[in-house]
Amino acid sequence: MNETQRAFLRQSIRVIADYPKPGIQFRDITTLLRDPAAFKLTIDLLCDAWRGLAIGKVAGIEARGFILGGAVAHALGAGFVPIRKRGKLPHETVRVAYSLEYGIDEIEMHKDAVVADEKVLLIDDLIATGGTATAAAQLLKSAGAALVAASFVVDLPGLGGAAKLRGAGIEVHSLLEF
Repeated sequence: MNETQRAFLRQSIRVIADYPKPGIQFRDITTLLRDPAAFKLTIDLLCDAWRGLAIGKVAGIEARGFILGGAVAHALGAGFVPIRKRGKLPHETVRVAYSLEYGIDEIEMHKDAVVADEKVLLIDDLIATGGTATAAAQLLKSAGAALVAASFVVDLPGLGGAAKLRGAGIEVHSLLEF
């Protein structure tokens, strides 16, 4: 990505002060998604590193990861796997619990979503503390997927999520850092 593209994407993301609580600078990608040029560039850039690697599935984390992951899967000619909060999928699932700052949560995917050794790319809009992304990676690996990488539009490196994934042996790709 060149600096012009980087600047364009940065300015396409709205910053909302003090949301969801005081002191937080929320990075809202809905402004990027509504701009056809910014959305197309984002999908193109999210795909660039993985073209030609025979990615079988793209897994997207609920909810913005569904939007991005579905578009990336289409562009790569791959299938799409939704990773959702517990109780949202209609068929037999596998799940993993993970810690939040205020307790425990669980995510799940369909038990038959991936096959052994299938190359899977994990996608979400943002990596912050890494709890959900690490859990999603664990879920995919436990199902037998060959997790190629985790890819994000935004990395908040000060919160340590990307470092946490890298520490678990997962390649991390992000378009922007804030």
